Amino acid sequence: MPKMLQAARYLLGSPGASGFGSKSTAEEVTAACPDLGSLTAIITGATSGIGAETARVLAKRGARVVIPARSVKAAEDMRARILAECPGADVLVLHLDLSSLASVRDFARRFLSLGLPLHLLINNAGKFSHGQLALSEDGVEMTFATNYLGHFLLTKLLLGRMAETAAETGVQGRIVNVSSSVHGWFSGDWADYLQLVTRRKIPYDATQAYAVSKLANVLHTKELAARLQEMGADVTVNCVHPGIVRTRLNRDREGLITDLVFVLLSKLLKTTPQAAATTCYAAVHPRLAGVSGRYLADCNEALPSPAAASRREAARLWQASEDMISGSSSQQGSTKERNI
Repeated sequence: MPKMLQAARYLLGSPGASGFGSKSTAEEVTAACPDLGSLTAIITGATSGIGAETARVLAKRGARVVIPARSVKAAEDMRARILAECPGADVLVLHLDLSSLASVRDFARRFLSLGLPLHLLINNAGKFSHGQLALSEDGVEMTFATNYLGHFLLTKLLLGRMAETAAETGVQGRIVNVSSSVHGWFSGDWADYLQLVTRRKIPYDATQAYAVSKLANVLHTKELAARLQEMGADVTVNCVHPGIVRTRLNRDREGLITDLVFVLLSKLLKTTPQAAATTCYAAVHPRLAGVSGRYLADCNEALPSPAAASRREAARLWQASEDMISGSSSQQGSTKERNI
């Protein structure tokens, strides 16, 4: 019965405890904080989709937005779209390839050299591979490298600036990790899976790889929240499931059943403004002040999968991640990797 009620609430868009639900939009959830002029936000994956809408709305509310992207042209095009709507917006573009640990370190070094504050870090970028197994230049399965490991290192390198900014300004820093409910589709041992698939000991399954990367996002959030509390840093971290976004669906209208399936699917999917709502809610809504280590869906707290709730697995992933990034630590140059 609870699942049936949850499904009904989702379809109807009924608000939860936060006052928002599945039909709320990014602009609606940020209406309570119309002036974010004092904030600086880094948003990965902001050239399209949920990330682009998040960047647009935060810029519209006055925040300085930094758009890191592998394609600088795509980021510049996004910057132009934001400025066309909000001529006074402050939007900065920098190159970043999250699948490359060297690129992550280079981005962090360049951003820190600008001397800007950093209040918000939104780890939104995501990749779903439709092809064969691919490894990053660091020898890591590409989906895991892009969706999780690059963000792990990016967060590590920027956390010092976030803690300093919070202490200097009195404004709590917030980190948002964008995951997916798909993280619950994987229930095995993520370490064994990564090792076996990388060595081509098992067939590559793109959906499994995606699920593992999104499970890692949730576990990262859990462990980072605990470490931030131990540090006494005035920075929170939460994880969000944005929902499945409605895109152009190609279909052949061949009868009642096809039409019925299309209608049902369209009710389950979100528009991009709706999908960006939970990210924006976690990033700036006053209700989330001081809240950390939570998993959010439809702008309300939700339960992650059992595999994602284990502090032991979260700590294990953290150590494995440290080992993965240490292989190229000699390339870090002047960027200090904060010990968290």
